[in-house]
Amino acid sequence: MPAERDTRGRTEVRIAVARVAGAEDLPLPAYATPGAAGLDLVASVDGELVIEAGGRALVPTGLRIAVPEGFEAQVRPRSGLALRHGILLPNAPGTIDADYRGEIQVIVWNTGGDPFVVKRGDRIAQLVLAPVVRASLELVADLDETARGAGGFGHTGLGSDAQGDRS
Repeated sequence: MPAERDTRGRTEVRIAVARVAGAEDLPLPAYATPGAAGLDLVASVDGELVIEAGGRALVPTGLRIAVPEGFEAQVRPRSGLALRHGILLPNAPGTIDADYRGEIQVIVWNTGGDPFVVKRGDRIAQLVLAPVVRASLELVADLDETARGAGGFGHTGLGSDAQGDRS
């Protein structure tokens, strides 16, 4: 499906959505505000799902989507759940490829100190559509030099004027 412009001049890409049997009562993903980048995904659990402190769970959304070629859908955490309850997505952003047609499921990790209860219809994650650029790798004998060189993690903050600053 081709990209179009919405009434505000933003690029809009149509995504085909299918509900999984039993998820007909759940809302389709939606933007919470006009400026939101992510569509809210809701939990398609039967009743409640308790994720113990330190535990992980796979939370179904009841949706399948057809991401257009040249794009990916990224599953991202909700900042309020992270702040208030320690709920993270350990593989964030999770990628939904253009050729995947299975149900969207969210890996949820409770890093908080209390059990976290997921109820049917709770907003559990966000879905962000992003363009994909394909790489064409070229094997070479050596790479060009840069000022950083092979400096690894934290290297750029450890210059001679940093005086031991390890931030």
